[in-house]
Order: sequence, then structure tokens, then C-alpha cells
Amino acid sequence: MKFPPIHKAARLIKPRRPMVDLAHPARSPLGSSVVNCAVYARGRRQSGRCTAAEAVAEVRKLGGDAFVWIGLYQPQEAELAEIAEEFGLHPLTVMDAVEPSRRAKIDRYDEALVSVVKTVRYVEHSELTADSEVVDTGEIMTIAGKDFVITVRHGGHGSLGPLREELEHDPERLALGPVSVLHAVADRAVETYLQVCDDLQEDVDTVEESVFADHRGRSADAAQIHQLKRELLEFKRAVTPLLRPLQQLADDPPPLLPHPLRRYVRHTAGRLARVCEHVSGFDALTDSILQANLAQVSVAQNEDMRKITSWAAILAVPTMVCGVYGMNFDHMPELRWTYGYPLILGVIAVTCFFMHRGFRRNGWL
Repeated sequence: MKFPPIHKAARLIKPRRPMVDLAHPARSPLGSSVVNCAVYARGRRQSGRCTAAEAVAEVRKLGGDAFVWIGLYQPQEAELAEIAEEFGLHPLTVMDAVEPSRRAKIDRYDEALVSVVKTVRYVEHSELTADSEVVDTGEIMTIAGKDFVITVRHGGHGSLGPLREELEHDPERLALGPVSVLHAVADRAVETYLQVCDDLQEDVDTVEESVFADHRGRSADAAQIHQLKRELLEFKRAVTPLLRPLQQLADDPPPLLPHPLRRYVRHTAGRLARVCEHVSGFDALTDSILQANLAQVSVAQNEDMRKITSWAAILAVPTMVCGVYGMNFDHMPELRWTYGYPLILGVIAVTCFFMHRGFRRNGWL
């Protein structure tokens, strides 16, 4: 089915990116956003390098289970529009491919299956600070049809080169068709999520130990805990929206999804569910850590206030006595007695001693 011209829909996308030289050799080996383009027949890559149009012509010539895999990296509107018209893609798919989506998803457009998978990279850091970046996210859109699969990557990580090589060493898997690439992309992303979870576990454990290492609760900064929670929230937004569509794909598979792949999709959904459980656990744990930190700070402040109050009460005794004798009346008790001055000092010292002792017994000092 052919949709209206794609370039008209693509022009509606806002904001526009500045035009760049599509033939610049630094963009990709093919001199454009097309990073790789290859034809596969019976799961094996056909020799030779070709353009997208040439690959489509060869696939239609071979027929059968042959398909073309086109890899794009941050394509321009004009480039994607040309490819989209060649395969008859829906205009909404083109709009999502040009600008990164905000949520992971899996959509069905007539004879095409479209998935948006968020890529996540753990950012190494020597110490967690109030402005540390813990996770960095990108995106891979995969459009799988009957005889084609198009991958569109956004972000500085998540290269599909190693995945393509891995699949090319497994012809039986590629022979299952374009949807096998869609599943491989999702499965590799979920595998990365699990690795990021392990790294995040170390950060959460470090913060937890820092909070409870000192009974006064001042070794951990609340701003650091809050920053870790923000990064965990970004990770959660990247991974959790994909779980429900992936489970629906396994429970209600479309005709494009071969039967042998359904079990693998279900396995990937199970691994993603485990990731979501870890993320939810991290979120709840950081909430508890933050609350414990704030509670410990509050307790420490109360201890300081009790100490200040205790010393203020002790110092009130000599202040009161000196205030009384500083009124300069003629008829003051023991005013003319030789030992009056030492006696008053002794009374002050004994009173302060017993007050200090009482406060220490009560835990105020």
C-alpha cells in the first residue's frame, strides 16, 4: 500500500535541523546517513556494496525470503523521505524516525512492524556528585516489513555494527526474516539494561553505605542522593514503557513474526520484566535512603539543640548570680563577709557541676 508523498509530511516536522552536506565522508562509509546497506538471501549476506534503490531492486529480483537491511544514523528529512517512498512507509513512521521519540514502543502499520527501543549507556564516574551523569540514553527505531528492515539510530552510542556481524555469523537466525533483526535489536538493548542495572547497583550500595556509615548521617549529601534518583528515573523512563508492547507482541504475534521467534520474544520480555523489577527496587530503595538521610540529619540537629540548651542552662547559673550581686545594693547577703566571694564562686561551681552531671545522665551532653 502506497501512502501520500512522504516529503510533504516530513516538512511538517518542527523544529527543522540545519542542512548539512550529505556527501561529507565523515558521516558514514556511504557518504550519507546510510551507515550500511546489504541484501540477505537465505540468511546470508550477498556480496557487493549497493545503494538503497539497487538493494531493493535486487531483493525483488531474488524474491523468496530475501530482504534488505538498511542502517541509518540520524537521517535527514530528504534522505529518509526518499527511502520511505521506496518502501511505502507511513508518514507517522517517518516523523518518528527523523526526530527521536520520547517513549519506547512497538506499533503495527499495515504490513510493517515498527519498534522504538531506548539505548542506555552507563557513564563511568569516580565519585557520585550533585551533578554527576550516571546514564546516557539514545534510541534505535526498527522498521520491519515483508522484504526489508530499516534501523534508525539516534545518539552517540548503541552502534549496530557488532550486532550485524553477530547476526551474519548466524544465518539460521537471519533466515527467519526482517523481524529477526527487530528482535535482535530489542534483545541486545535488554542485555545492555541488565549490565547497567549491575553498575547502578554499585552506586546505590555506595550511597546506602555512606548514609549509614555515620550515625549522625552527615557523610552523605542529600543532593547526591537526589541526583542518583533523577538518573534512575531517566533509566526507568527509558526501559519500562517497552515491557507492555513486548509482552503483547509475544502474546498476540502479527503475521510478520515467524513462529520460531515467538519464544525468543517471550524470553526477551521476561528479561525486560526482570530489569523493570530491578529499577522499581532501586527507586524504592533510594526513596528509603533519602528519607533515612533526612531523618538522621534531623536527629543530629536535635542533638545539637539539646547540647546548646544544656550549656545555656548551665551558664545561666553564674549569669543569674552575678546579675544579682551586680545590682550594687548596700544590704546584700554576705556582702561584707570576708569569705563571701569564695563562697559564691563555690556555690556556682557546685551547681554547674551537678547540672552538667544531670544532663550527661539524660544523654543531653
